[in-house]
Amino acid sequence: MTALVFKLVGGIGLFLMGMVLLTDGLKAFAGDALSRALIRFTGTPTKAFFSGALVTALVQSSSATTVTVIGFVSAGLITFPQAIGVVFGASLGTTGTSWIVSVLGLKVSVGFYALPLVGVGAFMRLLGHGRWRSLGIALAGFGLIFIGIETLQEAMRGLSDIFDLSRLPSSGIVGHLLAMLLGIVMTVVMQSSSAAVATTLTALHTETIGFDQAASLVIGAAVGTTITGALAAIGGSVPAKRTALAHILFNLATGLIALAMLPVFLFGIQWAQTRFNLEPGAMSLAAFHTAFIALGVVIFLPFATPFANAIERLLPDRGPPLTRHLDNSLLQAPPVALEATRRALRQTSAEIFQRLHVQLRSPSEPRGDMPPLAPLQVAADRIQRFFAQIPPEAEDEPLSSLRVGQVHAIDHLTRLLAVIEPRPQIAAGLGDTRMDAARACTREILDTAQAGLQSDEVPAWLELVRERAQQLADLRREERPLILEQTAGRAYDPAHALELLDAMRWLDRIGYHTMRISHYLAGDPPTTPEEPLPDPAGI
Repeated sequence: MTALVFKLVGGIGLFLMGMVLLTDGLKAFAGDALSRALIRFTGTPTKAFFSGALVTALVQSSSATTVTVIGFVSAGLITFPQAIGVVFGASLGTTGTSWIVSVLGLKVSVGFYALPLVGVGAFMRLLGHGRWRSLGIALAGFGLIFIGIETLQEAMRGLSDIFDLSRLPSSGIVGHLLAMLLGIVMTVVMQSSSAAVATTLTALHTETIGFDQAASLVIGAAVGTTITGALAAIGGSVPAKRTALAHILFNLATGLIALAMLPVFLFGIQWAQTRFNLEPGAMSLAAFHTAFIALGVVIFLPFATPFANAIERLLPDRGPPLTRHLDNSLLQAPPVALEATRRALRQTSAEIFQRLHVQLRSPSEPRGDMPPLAPLQVAADRIQRFFAQIPPEAEDEPLSSLRVGQVHAIDHLTRLLAVIEPRPQIAAGLGDTRMDAARACTREILDTAQAGLQSDEVPAWLELVRERAQQLADLRREERPLILEQTAGRAYDPAHALELLDAMRWLDRIGYHTMRISHYLAGDPPTTPEEPLPDPAGI
């Protein structure tokens, strides 16, 4: 009995460790390619579904995909309806594990032949460099999966000799609910639906349990896998909680539908065995696993947007709109956290530009749509504190240009907020008609920068901001000696001349900081960008 328990626990442990190593190794080997692909190919819920299915099939972990997409939604990289499509795809993609286990792990005794994979992978991890080390981890994990399956098979054969689990209730709603509950518990304990499904497939293959029981266990595993996403969303942002809730509702509804239609599915499996020579046992169970998840996708995917709207109404977002994506859970993924900070900086900067644009309106123009200053200052402070918490991606890697650029952007944003309210002397100078040209140029800079940061579809906006900022700087340099000369000729009172000069300098400062913020937030700037304009005096 002791040997049986040791083999059972060890087999599950080897399989779990293999899945972890395979997932982590493949993710590290691919770098950010999988994440970028997941973001790039999620234009519609349907595209997001295929992206989620493909990525999950590659990394062999629906939990990893779900946790990743929760991070993307929290960072604002993808919308909530797109995230729902990815969740649907992840649920279907994870059924690939069933096919790997049933086709390779159980039909062919590959445990012995998988041992060299573990050795080769370990040596690659120890002696390799760069991405080859990650590939070594993935190979070792792949080998451990099949060693774990073989150990599980031996344990299940011994278990069938001691306990006749096939005598447990396998028919009726009570029997199926008990088996489904057991599948949920197995998945929660193992923290992996793949491990629970692999254990079920092995038990079925060794005839420890019957097909009806195995089918209910697989349904329970599909429901239990939502626990990982739910745990990841605890204490997270509202988008993270929405995504976790969508995952729970989809898998729970799909599981209940599969349980209610189990007789229909079982008939369909028998028909496929007769008509298409589908092998009984593990392969039939893998087909059942894929079939009932696919049915759930067919039912829910056409209504992904209404489903998303219903969840958004159920969990409304009441947080500060400018920094709602700065969730501390993103700190575990520095590239995602940096992108979230960049988006928060863009939104906050656009609001600041809008406020300044309204401030520069003439007295005859309406001024009712000016954003309040206090939320902008709170948002800037929150961005600084969040950015300071983002850890380096790797100790041995150079700082990314995105990180360096954001430091520059935060610096210019802080300086801009410090002078956003003009002093009375500056306000008096701005009211002079001589400032009309400079004020109009500054408003054009602010308007163009705001539009460019709010939408990437504005053509050549950054070039126009730079051009207008240069014109404003040239205008300040031209006007200063003229104003001083005219003041000497008594055209201006000295006090009013100082007001004009301060107003011109203030406008130039606004244009300069706006241009620099736009430069660093427009895209991925070089680490050491050229300074297209000299610093205005006093900055």
